[in-house]
Amino acid sequence: MSLCSSAGGAFNLLSPANRSNSTRFSSHFFYQIPVSSFSFSFRSSSLHLSETPKFDRERRSGIAASSTPVVESTQSRFRTKTPKDINILVVGSTGYIGKFVVKELVSRGFNVIAIAREKSGIRGRNSKEHASNQLKGANICFSDVTHLDVLEKSLEDFGVPIDVVVSCLASRTGGIKDSWKIDYEATKNSLVAGRKRGASHFVLLSAICVQKPLLEFQRAKLKFEAELMEAAMEDGGFTYSIVRPTAFFKSLGGQVELVKDGKPYVMFGDGKLCACKPISEQDLASFIADCVLSEDKINQVLPIGGPGKALTPLEQGEILFRLLGKEPNFLKVPIGIMDFAIGVLDFLVKFFPAMEDAAEYGKIGRYYAAESMLILDTETGEYSAEKTPSYGKDTLEDFFERVLREGMAGQELGEQTIF
Repeated sequence: MSLCSSAGGAFNLLSPANRSNSTRFSSHFFYQIPVSSFSFSFRSSSLHLSETPKFDRERRSGIAASSTPVVESTQSRFRTKTPKDINILVVGSTGYIGKFVVKELVSRGFNVIAIAREKSGIRGRNSKEHASNQLKGANICFSDVTHLDVLEKSLEDFGVPIDVVVSCLASRTGGIKDSWKIDYEATKNSLVAGRKRGASHFVLLSAICVQKPLLEFQRAKLKFEAELMEAAMEDGGFTYSIVRPTAFFKSLGGQVELVKDGKPYVMFGDGKLCACKPISEQDLASFIADCVLSEDKINQVLPIGGPGKALTPLEQGEILFRLLGKEPNFLKVPIGIMDFAIGVLDFLVKFFPAMEDAAEYGKIGRYYAAESMLILDTETGEYSAEKTPSYGKDTLEDFFERVLREGMAGQELGEQTIF
C-alpha cells in the first residue's frame, strides 16, 4: 500500500518470569546479540489517492520542493544548505534505532520523510496512528520497502526530491530468507528509489560483526555494502557513510530482572570470551545524524562504540551485582553445549529443510557468545578495544540503573524464538 501523511535484535525466548534455570542458560546468548534497528515489510494492496491529505500539504510546505524533473544523482551541493532545506529519507524508521534517528534528525531541523508500514512493529502490532505518534515532526510515507515499484510510486506521489537516504533497516529474525530480503534487497531498494529522486548521499546502519562474516545476515549486509561503495566509485557526485556499531544496550539487559530476583548471571565459558563497547540508542542516533553533513565521514566505513572501556560479560555482571548490592553469583556454561546443539540442528536440516532458520539461530547465538564486538585487527587476528572508536556519554552502568528502576519497557528484544 502506498499512502503518505505527516506527523508533528536480539532474540527473546520466553518471558523471564516463566523461564526456569535449565532454560535460562540457552537464552542468554540471545540477550548478548547486538540488535540493529528493525523494520520488516509486507506487501499489501495498492491504494491510490486522488487528493493529498490536507495536513500533509500543510506540513510539506516546509520541505524543499522542486518543479523540475528528478534525475539520477549528480554532484551534490546539499552540504552547503541549511538543515531546513535538506530532505532526508529514512527507511527502517519505526525500528529500535530508526525511531531515535528520526527524532534526532528532526531535532536538528532537517526535513525528514520517514518510510513506515501501515502496521509496524513486531508482528505488525502497531497501527498507523502509533507510527504517527512515534515519528512526530517527520513527514510519514506509508509504503513497502521490500517492493521497489511500490516504494518508487510512493515517493513519486510524495512529489519532493531527496537529498540524503538514511537506512536503519535490519532483519528482525536473522533467518536466511529474511536476511536477504531485508539486509540486502530492501536496503538496495531504498538506494535505487532514493537516487532516482536525486539522493546524493547514503548513510547505512550496518554492524561491526560483518568483519568476520560467518552468518547469513552478515553476508547479506556485506553484499549491499560492496554495491554501495561501487555506486560511489562509478558516480563521483554520490557518497556514502557506513556505520558499524558495537552492541546496543538493550541486547545486554536481558538478565537484569533475573539477577534482581536473585537468579545467577549466566555466561559462557569464563565470561571473557566476548567483549564490547556498548552504545546507547540516543548516542548512536546522534552519530548517524552527524554522518549527514560531516565531510570527514564521507565514503568511510565507521565502526563505533560507546564511551569507556570494553566490557566482557563477566564485567557486565559485576556491574549489575554492584548496583544491586549483592555478592556476585555467576552460572558458567561450557560453550561446547552450544556446539553440540548446532551439530544436532545441522543434522536435522538434512532431513527437514524447513529447520534451516532454527540452525541459523543457533549459529547466531554461538557467534555472539564467542566473538567480541570490537575492531578486528587484520594483522594480529585479534579484537582490539584500543582501536575501537568511542562516542557519546551514556554508559552501560547508567542503563542498568535505569532498568533496575523502570524495567525493560520499550526495550523489546524482537521476535520470540524458542531455542
